[in-house]
Amino acid sequence: MVAKPKQSTEEKESDIQAVVNYFFATKGFTLEQIKEDAKKKKIIYSRFTRPAKQLIDLSGSVVKAKEAIDKVAKWANSRNLDYSIETVFKKWLELDKLKPKEIVKKPYYQGDPMIWSETKKKWYVVTQEGEWLEYCGKESDIVWKEVKKG
Repeated sequence: MVAKPKQSTEEKESDIQAVVNYFFATKGFTLEQIKEDAKKKKIIYSRFTRPAKQLIDLSGSVVKAKEAIDKVAKWANSRNLDYSIETVFKKWLELDKLKPKEIVKKPYYQGDPMIWSETKKKWYVVTQEGEWLEYCGKESDIVWKEVKKG
């Protein structure tokens, strides 16, 4: 009888650690913060290892697991939603359709919205009363504010 060499569990552990650490990185944690928070019991690191292993098995590789986490993270962060590794499972069938909210910049002058008239090739400032005033100021005085779309 020939003894089979034991399969190293270190490889799987390092893959799992890579996925868990990547998940925390998408949440803005550094490796040092993760270690420190784990020591202080702020993060129960072992709670994330099983879902990480399941995600690796589901996706087929560490690289694909990280890509899936990345897609969910961008989607959730653009909507100010919290997410976990389990969220990737819940969104698995929709991963290709998950898109971050589009951010659109809109022009304002002194707090009032502006509109570009394509026919007259001029900017107009819309007052709070709904009046359209022709904008005669400098382009550098226009403030562009981000507005989330979708």
